[in-house]
Amino acid sequence: MVQKAKILLVDDRPENLLALEAILSALDQTLVRASSGEEALKALLTDDFAVILLDVQMPGMDGFETAAHIKRRERTRDIPIIFLTAINHGPHHTFRGYAAGAVDYISKPFDPWVLRAKVSVFVELYMKNCQLREQAALLRLQLEGGDKAAAGESKEPAGLLAELSARLAAVEEQAEALSKQLDDESADAAAVATAAHLERKLTGLRRALDALEPGAGSTSSVTS
Repeated sequence: MVQKAKILLVDDRPENLLALEAILSALDQTLVRASSGEEALKALLTDDFAVILLDVQMPGMDGFETAAHIKRRERTRDIPIIFLTAINHGPHHTFRGYAAGAVDYISKPFDPWVLRAKVSVFVELYMKNCQLREQAALLRLQLEGGDKAAAGESKEPAGLLAELSARLAAVEEQAEALSKQLDDESADAAAVATAAHLERKLTGLRRALDALEPGAGSTSSVTS
C-alpha cells in the first residue's frame, strides 16, 4: 500500500491555512498545519515531508529565518520550500527568498491551479524517491542473500532478483514520464534538477542490479 506524502503548511493566520488546505485537498495527500516557524521546526523533527509551503511574514521567527534553520539541518536541508508572501518589495526581496533556500517564491493572491500544479510536481518527485529507497533496500537484501549463498546456505536469490528488476523497471518508466512532463510544461529549474538527480540514482541502481545477474561478476566489475 502506497503511503501518502506529507505537505507542511506554515502560516500564522488560520484562514490562510484553511485556504491552502482547500486548494491542495485534491492532491489527496496528508496536509500538516504549523502556525509558526517554531511549530514547523518541531514537526520536521519527527516527520518527513515532500514539500513545505512557508509564509514569509510571521510574528517572531519569520519565513526567512525558519527556512535558514531548515536548511542547516541535515535531515531537512533537501526538502523543497515554496515561499508565499502577501507583499513584494521587488527583486531584492525575491532574491532573499531564493538565497534562503526556496525553490519558488509566490506572491499572494496566487492562482490556486498554479500552486497545486507546482506542489504536485514535488510530491511526485518525493514518491519516486521513496520508491527508489525501497528498491535500494531490496538490492541490499539481494546482496546479503548472495553472500549467504556463497557461504554455503541453501537460499535461492533469483526470485528476489527478478522481483527487484521488475519493480525498478516500473520506477524507471514513471521517472522518464515525469521528466518528459517537466520538459513539456517548462517547469521550475529546481524541479527539473531534482528529476535529473533521481534519474541518475536510478541509473546507478540499475547498473548495480545488472551486475548481480548470473555470469555478470565473472566478466565485469561495478564501480561507484
